[in-house]
Amino acid sequence: MKNYYNNQPNGYLESIQKGLAAVRSYDLRVSRGIGSRDEQIARLKKELETADAVVVGAGAGLSTAAGFTYAGDRFKRYFSDFEKRFGFHDMYTGGFVVMNAEPEVMWAYWARHIYFNRYVSAPKPVYQNLLSLLAGKDYFVITTNVDHQFQRAGFDKKRLFYTQGDYGLFQSIDPKVQKTFDNETWTIQAMEAQGFVRDENGFFTLPDNKAIKMSIPTELIPKSPEGKAVTMNLRSDDSFVEDAGWHKASAAYSDFLRRHENLHVLYLEIGVGANTPVIIKYPFWQMVRENQQAVYACLNYGETFCPKEIEKRAICIDGDTADVLGKVAGFTR
Repeated sequence: MKNYYNNQPNGYLESIQKGLAAVRSYDLRVSRGIGSRDEQIARLKKELETADAVVVGAGAGLSTAAGFTYAGDRFKRYFSDFEKRFGFHDMYTGGFVVMNAEPEVMWAYWARHIYFNRYVSAPKPVYQNLLSLLAGKDYFVITTNVDHQFQRAGFDKKRLFYTQGDYGLFQSIDPKVQKTFDNETWTIQAMEAQGFVRDENGFFTLPDNKAIKMSIPTELIPKSPEGKAVTMNLRSDDSFVEDAGWHKASAAYSDFLRRHENLHVLYLEIGVGANTPVIIKYPFWQMVRENQQAVYACLNYGETFCPKEIEKRAICIDGDTADVLGKVAGFTR
């Protein structure tokens, strides 16, 4: 399917079409996989070694396994002032609540959210461990994550498709401006303005007295190069900007799938929940169904299953992804 953006194929829409086809054609019978957990881990290791190509589909559960939790200690450490004022208890909820606050406060919140979920590496080396398992393999990654951790871990940028946006990008609120803008410089300035200080490794942390501001100066409220107000480049409605880079990655994903559609492909789904299954989970099911050489693997915590129809070519491993990848690679967490 062409998206007519420089006449490139649109892997995103193609995947959604496959996902919808899966919804229409699969029955309601599901399987938790065949064999014990250790047997399925052994099967995954073998598939990673023997597959002609690996398509990784990653959701929020992968970053959670890597330590990027939106509640608990990370939230308490960096957002306790916002929690006290507004009453929310996690970063995700906070992003909605602060939309009603004054702009100086709202953007102070988003500067922290962006920095601690985009410009630092996840606490655990789960992404690096995944990359080691793909060493020497022909692979491609499609993800709904927006935290940039694949690139921070060393994945090839040309083999990545971030479908839902990037915490590191702003977009204009003017729908006519179909461009995105890098926000790293602004984020650093906004963190400094709140009183965060750099540690010995160059990363922002709380000052010794824990005294930080919950707002930024009015003049630091971000604007586009044209002087327009901006918002996050995150898919929430039809105002999401699919820029040139997004379309290039979408086309690369389409091309990768087309070149490998009849080969021994491992579709490795990690941490994909029920929020957007039509982007990764359902298309993976459909592509395995259409290709008798393909294998589907699902790594998740509490949400691991596959259609009964493909269970003989499916690997379902329930548990902590960090632990599972460690066992597959032969190292421990």
